[in-house]
Amino acid sequence: MARINAAAWLVLALALLLSPFSAAQPIKTTPTHWSFHLPLPDGVTGAESLAFDRRGQGPYAGVSDGRVLKWGGSAVGWTTFAHGPNYRKIPLCTASVVPSEDTESICGRPLGLQFFAKTGDLYIADAYHGLMKVGPDGGEAEVLASKADDDGAPFHFVNGLDVDQATGDVYFTDSSATYPRRFNTEIMMNADATGRLLRYDARARRVSVLKADLPYPNGVAVSADRTHVVVAHTVPAQAFRYWLRGAKAGQYELMADLPGYPDNVRRDARGGYWVALNQEKARIDVPAGAAPVKHLVGVRLNANGVEVEELTAAKGVTLSDVAEKDGKSGCKQARACLRACQIEPAKTC
Repeated sequence: MARINAAAWLVLALALLLSPFSAAQPIKTTPTHWSFHLPLPDGVTGAESLAFDRRGQGPYAGVSDGRVLKWGGSAVGWTTFAHGPNYRKIPLCTASVVPSEDTESICGRPLGLQFFAKTGDLYIADAYHGLMKVGPDGGEAEVLASKADDDGAPFHFVNGLDVDQATGDVYFTDSSATYPRRFNTEIMMNADATGRLLRYDARARRVSVLKADLPYPNGVAVSADRTHVVVAHTVPAQAFRYWLRGAKAGQYELMADLPGYPDNVRRDARGGYWVALNQEKARIDVPAGAAPVKHLVGVRLNANGVEVEELTAAKGVTLSDVAEKDGKSGCKQARACLRACQIEPAKTC
């Protein structure tokens, strides 16, 4: 799925939340209002995912040359926070003389990001290097795993992740056992269903496969009560949940059909989830050739997978991540949350 051909930037959108929702209410439509434009440094594109640290600083975003950048405010701008093991060792990674698509398999491509609040460590899903971690002060990230321990199968396209804030365990996706990130469109064209949901046990330092043979698993979010993990499937535009405990432990069940092709999924402050939509699905209620009434770029699901809110934007805008900064206090007290969104002219992740 191609993104729009425009300059890359990371945008903070302020979307006003005027009233609480319930499953009985009609779906609320919230137009996004771009409050801050944060142009990325020259020569890089694609802020795929973002994170805020335990002090509320950031956002942090992974970019096309293999680095994770940190926004330090308008006076500081973007600085390098972390990078993969090859970034400082191979001159090609810092020279910007060839397209990043040709070097990302060497220099790395950080996608999913999430902090573990107890330690301040940042976990990074790098499409090529695998699961990585860097400490609160940044620097060269440590590769924790490049294959699953229970079957020995190497990762091909590590994509989304989330961290259980109670245990430090990391849940992440390997979007395909066949195609790397650079050829992600082949996953959709060939209906590839070789993706996996995995768990990194922080104490045992081992990776196990929770579910295999999945069609394009992408973003991941651990539920607020830690009973299950939500996985966004870019194709076939659905969200599933894998039960971690309880009577359904080990089951993988459909949670929601989505109105577009999802990228990342994040918890909100109300027990539900924000799902960023990289592209809308064709709508049967719109005549051929007619412009749609609204352009969807994200949806909010409640804890049961019911769509309760939709984000709209101007035509051409596409999102890869929607997150709340200080969501609980911000939403309840100010009735406003920061949505962190980005536009990338590269391929879907």
